[in-house]
Amino acid sequence: MEVKIGIRDVAREVVLESAQSPDTVAAAVEHAATTGTLLRLVDDKGRLVVVPGTAIGYVEIGPAQVRSVGFGSL
Repeated sequence: MEVKIGIRDVAREVVLESAQSPDTVAAAVEHAATTGTLLRLVDDKGRLVVVPGTAIGYVEIGPAQVRSVGFGSL
């Protein structure tokens, strides 16, 4: 699934693909935001993404984007 994290006072958002469930990610975001601790997520490639909970502006959790190949109609 795709996770987009908006960080306060930063123009660019952090986007990652994760195999974690939406409920797991939402619980981690809620815990980090309410306690002011670090949000730690692991992406599909095994990279660790760490964001301070106090700097989180918003989080979008959605399905992975399917990229089409070739000339197809929508």
